[in-house]
Amino acid sequence: MTSHPATPLVADTRPPPGTPFEQALHDFLDDYFDAYPHWATAIGYHLVDHRWPDLSEAGRSARLASIEGHDRIFRALDEGSLSADERVDRAILLEVLDGLRFDEATLRESNWDPLSYVYIGGSGFFSLLARDFAPWAHRGWAFLHRVNGLPRLLADADANLVGAGDRPVSLLHTETALAQISGVGELMDEGLTEARRRAEKGEEVELVAELETAVAAAKQALSEFERKLDAEVRARASGEGRLGADLYQQKLRHTLSSDLGFAALRERAWHDYHLVRAELVRLARQLWPGLLEGEPLPQSGAAGGDLDSTIVRRVLDAVALAHRQPDELLDWCQQEVRRIEDFCRQRAVIGLPEEELRITWTPSFMRAYGRAFLDSPGSLDEGQSSYFWITPPDQSGPAEDIESYLREDNDRMLRLLCIHEGVPGHYLQLAWSNRNPSLVRSIFANGMFAEGWAVYVTQVMMDLGYGSDDPALMLSHWKFYLRSITNAIMDVEVHAGSMDETQALDLMINGGFQEPDEARAKWLRARLTSTQLCTYYLGSLEMWEMELTARRQAASRVGADPEALPAPRIVGALGETPGFDYRTHLESVISQGSPAIKWVARILAARS
Repeated sequence: MTSHPATPLVADTRPPPGTPFEQALHDFLDDYFDAYPHWATAIGYHLVDHRWPDLSEAGRSARLASIEGHDRIFRALDEGSLSADERVDRAILLEVLDGLRFDEATLRESNWDPLSYVYIGGSGFFSLLARDFAPWAHRGWAFLHRVNGLPRLLADADANLVGAGDRPVSLLHTETALAQISGVGELMDEGLTEARRRAEKGEEVELVAELETAVAAAKQALSEFERKLDAEVRARASGEGRLGADLYQQKLRHTLSSDLGFAALRERAWHDYHLVRAELVRLARQLWPGLLEGEPLPQSGAAGGDLDSTIVRRVLDAVALAHRQPDELLDWCQQEVRRIEDFCRQRAVIGLPEEELRITWTPSFMRAYGRAFLDSPGSLDEGQSSYFWITPPDQSGPAEDIESYLREDNDRMLRLLCIHEGVPGHYLQLAWSNRNPSLVRSIFANGMFAEGWAVYVTQVMMDLGYGSDDPALMLSHWKFYLRSITNAIMDVEVHAGSMDETQALDLMINGGFQEPDEARAKWLRARLTSTQLCTYYLGSLEMWEMELTARRQAASRVGADPEALPAPRIVGALGETPGFDYRTHLESVISQGSPAIKWVARILAARS
């Protein structure tokens, strides 16, 4: 084991506490970062970069005790001594603590989800390699410490994977972990390659030999863990990751930061599903003559389907013909992000971030979770790059699957994806979030805020005229929005219902007009995750509610009728409202960090 100090060249970048609340927050973050060090690295707290979480049963008990202790401290703070911002932040923290308690005491994924360990291992290594947040003299040695600690992490994983109560280990998560686990080994190889490259330049030369020995031992432990997953854990893995109605409802409350029932969510989603499909039919009929010149409009449905679906599918098939090849995807998206930024500058839509955006392939350990991601630097890091990850098509698969992938992510859909993941979607929103002075609102990012913003702002861009010279882009937009709705329906029906693969694929392919390859990938994701897939749709609805409120308030301030807003056919397309300025509104929303949307709404209401 190396005697080199684990954290030689980093400092605590948090501002020193100045009030009782700030001291309580500082103390909580000390314990939180210590309990989840891989997450601390990602958020930009680097004093624990050399460590892994203690995933033993004793570690879980210690985390639960810490959660209870900090909950008591925050509740005991004198309300009158807190500023308005601190009162909001305390309320957010109490919800965070409640969610942590649920994860550790009730959900207990570490006992039934082997894939969670692949994610921890992969993210713990990736965060040290992906960004130059500190000199190699820190990152390289911290990487070595984590490599040395990996066998212990895997030993805890092996001991934990016995199920939780009446919830057995998930076979689906086990098989997916086996398919993704090589990505952890690949990251160790990348770290060793980087150490050798640095040593050639005279940096930390002695690190290489230690890392070579450590990687060999860690890879042996990883191989043994993989063998046990395959031979032992798989044998007792009789579950498939579905939560069931009661557990799903509990988790939904924490994800949404509300008491919305899944039945109400399902009802609203089905209602909007039919509205959006009707809009797709209307647009497809308009586009038919231009996209399918000389081909008569059909008078009956194809292959037993209804006429409207046949028309939409045929037009979308024509749109899908314009697509990139796999080796063109990254460069094409980089250029599209620049085009979007130019539009935002010309129209003064919103202030653009200065942080670099890199568009790269998704790391192997993350590819089971989806097709595209935005990996932002943590709020405690400064001047670091964001990563827009695109999961490549599986080149080892059948040619028709690769073509199906490319047809789904055709040129129009890629334009929308670049808005969603890039500008003014996740990349821009998280860059703004990191500027917020509240550590609570920037560190504890709410997924529904992030995903809701990305879906909402895509519609805003359409309303402001982006791509207005390409009518087929609007058709693709509503297909993209329909995907967020079918995501929500599937999330509920998989985890609180009994949806099977045939029903899910029918919903996505025939109902949502998705390509088979996309639908199969989403069916996997819907079972691997829970409650996340509904955040896109529900978050966007809450964003629109905030905009409607802002428009009414703006109208009132200039003496106009606040109720004279047009009723949206679905969402958006509200036109001009007296006194309402889009840039002012958009920046007022994303300047609040990334808390649950209800807290942003309350903050803005208090300032109006």
